[in-house]
Amino acid sequence: MMCAERVQRIVQAMLLGFIMGLAGLGMAGDTLMLQLAFIMMLAMMIMLFIPGLTGFCPGLMILKKIFPPCKCEDNNEKDNN
Repeated sequence: MMCAERVQRIVQAMLLGFIMGLAGLGMAGDTLMLQLAFIMMLAMMIMLFIPGLTGFCPGLMILKKIFPPCKCEDNNEKDNN
């Protein structure tokens, strides 16, 4: 079954693949695609950096409303309490 954390990682992997495709088009001569790839990569880095520092991830909070949290996360919370 799909859980929120897995869906988040799948979406991140798809986004990285899309950015890699844009960068490839940019290297083939389309400078607009290369610039777009750079801007999207910068945005993704910021989106990953903020939750890393604060522990607050709004995307994961939204996904947890749609998908259940992973079971391994439930086990970790029980161990911490």
